[in-house]
Amino acid sequence: MTELFEHSTINGMMLANRFVRSATWEGMAADDGACTPKLIDLMVELAKGGIGLIISSHAYVSPAGQAGPWQLGVYNDALVPGLAAMAKAVHDNGGKIVLQLAHAGFFANAKLTGQTPMAPSNVEGFSKSARQEMTAEDIRDVVQAYGAAAKRAQNAGFDGVQIHAAHGYLLSQFLSPAFNRRNDAYGGDIRHRATALVEVLQQIRHTVGREYPVLVKMNCRDFIENGLVAEDSLEVATMLEAEGIDAIELSGGVLVGGKLSPSRLGIKSAENEAYFQDDARSFKKKVDVPLILVGGNRSFQVAERLINEGIADYISMCRPLIREPGLINRWRAGDLSKATCLSDNMCFKPAMKGDGIYCLTEERERKRP
Repeated sequence: MTELFEHSTINGMMLANRFVRSATWEGMAADDGACTPKLIDLMVELAKGGIGLIISSHAYVSPAGQAGPWQLGVYNDALVPGLAAMAKAVHDNGGKIVLQLAHAGFFANAKLTGQTPMAPSNVEGFSKSARQEMTAEDIRDVVQAYGAAAKRAQNAGFDGVQIHAAHGYLLSQFLSPAFNRRNDAYGGDIRHRATALVEVLQQIRHTVGREYPVLVKMNCRDFIENGLVAEDSLEVATMLEAEGIDAIELSGGVLVGGKLSPSRLGIKSAENEAYFQDDARSFKKKVDVPLILVGGNRSFQVAERLINEGIADYISMCRPLIREPGLINRWRAGDLSKATCLSDNMCFKPAMKGDGIYCLTEERERKRP
């Protein structure tokens, strides 16, 4: 059997295969971030579909860090019972699930939070309104919030946590010269710009212990002017490895990146797939922790090549599993045709209206005479 379906472990977390569902915003949580039956049902569908590891919705660790409506939250203890129900439902259906911990920072939704968004620096060009530059105390509060959120995830029964440090969210902003113009201990060269992320990892380790899986999602590059570059990203990866990170999910781009944003359009051929694979090669040469590669993975053959050539240890997908939550079971059964996802990003439109993500294109295809 192909290596894609072999068992493996990440810091003791046993996984049935090397496929990972990458985190997203589903738009299915309650107004206060509480887990809902609808969101649990989605996670169960993924577990039944055969995915080796589910990485949950990006869950905001403090009220000031909420990115959008109906986003999952993990910012207080009252949310733990709902999160526990999610973790139990996934486990009852044979799955494993990690909770992604996030803070939107510069891109927090002021209408929802009631606060001016906080950011490493108040830079221009990314928003029409000003941002509040974070003080050292603000940063310490956020670090503490990540630690507390990780403990809630552990108490809720999640198999691990993932730190969201990609796509222009707060910890990604600290890494990026485009967003971070500070001249204190949190700004300057890449080792200083990585301080906030390292402190978050250290705080999480302090609260959950060494034996609990802690992953990170980070950019290989920002693909914007003056953004994070590959050389600096590799330096951050080595720092995180030294601090005991258990796996790195490699992505790229930021929310305002246009055609080179994380969710690129029009992936119509194998040549368009795995658009971060060249950077993944460099990461594999530099760090020894398991590498999870996301970004345009659509076909079994490409996934198998990425594993066989040592470019990645795990293959991560999101949009294909919105249309086909049972894609991995289909491939395991021998139907190796490409995922039917058209990479048109239409799946996010229903969520913006409060209906949650689903494949709008597939729905329209079914309705055609």
